[in-house]
Amino acid sequence: QVQLVESGGGKVQPGGSLRLSCAVSGFRATYYAVAWFRQAPGKEREGVSCIRSDDASTYYADSVKGRFTISRDDAKNTVYLQMNGLKPEDTAVYYCAIDTLERVDVRRISRHDFGFWGRGTQVTVSS
Repeated sequence: QVQLVESGGGKVQPGGSLRLSCAVSGFRATYYAVAWFRQAPGKEREGVSCIRSDDASTYYADSVKGRFTISRDDAKNTVYLQMNGLKPEDTAVYYCAIDTLERVDVRRISRHDFGFWGRGTQVTVSS
């Protein structure tokens, strides 16, 4: 049974930082991608960042480039999203997702490519 559990969300002031964690268990494929998505109220779920299992290549949405960093700790089966320079428009529920590289176009970071999801963690950026 595949499980993804996000943590690390919270409320932060503009300009602040948060680090989200995504603990993955039960996913058996060797070649896969893990991505972070976010969904603000009334908006569609959008891809934020993605990392490959084979060469650790990373991809980012233009809106977060230079501010967010995705990384992984294979020993802990955990993927992180370090978020710096947070803005009010970053407020959303953040989800992590995983699927095989056969299914995923990592440059597109589309929610339609991923079949396994966590339940999300709320990030609120407000003064």
